[in-house]
Formats: sequence, C-alpha cells, structure tokens
Amino acid sequence: MAAVATVSKDSLESDSDIHITLEDQQKINRFARHNAKWEELREDLKNKKGDLQNLEDASDDLLLVEDESAPIPFVVGEVFVHFNMEETKEKLEEAKNKVKKDIESIEAECTSIKAMMSDLKTQLYAKFGNSINLEAEEE
Repeated sequence: MAAVATVSKDSLESDSDIHITLEDQQKINRFARHNAKWEELREDLKNKKGDLQNLEDASDDLLLVEDESAPIPFVVGEVFVHFNMEETKEKLEEAKNKVKKDIESIEAECTSIKAMMSDLKTQLYAKFGNSINLEAEEE
C-alpha cells in the first residue's frame, strides 16, 4: 500500500484561488519520501517480528531436548557452531533481546514518521481539500 500524493489539475483549474507553490511541492515531496520510508520500516518490522517468533520457537524446542549434554547447532553468520545447552540458551536470549530492541527502535521511528506525515497531510488537505489524494492505495 503506497500513499499517493496527487493534485487534480482539473479541480485546480476550476478554482483559481489555489496555486501550487514551490513550498507546496516540497511538502508533497516530503510526504512521499516519508511515506516510502514508513512502508520500508513496516516491512522491516514484519521481518523482525518473524525473526523474534523463530527465536522463541527455538527456545521452546530446547525444552524438548532429552540429552542436555549433546551439542546443539547454532547459526552464527552463515555457519553452524555447536554449543552446549547453557551456551545455546544464552545465545538465544541475547539474540531475542537484540531483536526486541530493534523492534522497539523501528516502532519508534514509525511513530515519528507517521506524526510528520499526519502534520503534512493536515497542511496539504487544508490548502488543497479534495484536490489532493494522500491516502494509501489498496492493492
């Protein structure tokens, strides 16, 4: 879903009081950039939440391990490294904490961007009314 910032030329021509200034165009462009960034962050957030769920599933699976002395493969970069049960639990907790911090950071950035977009949307709708479309397109 991408928001589109469009100004209807026909409706602007019929209302001679509305002119698109450089400042207006910059606001429209800023809104479009923020919207693109917000969409990207939402996708990153979705991926991070999936990563967190995978880590939680791995933690749950560790509870089912019968032989606690057996080495457990753990992905580090692109290779598997074998750790004992305690080290594996520690590594999983570290990984979960990092992903949780990443999620919080992304959510905070999304909130900040959404607030800026809302402010720009208010300003642009105040000036252009129904002549501009800043709503997300349904896919």
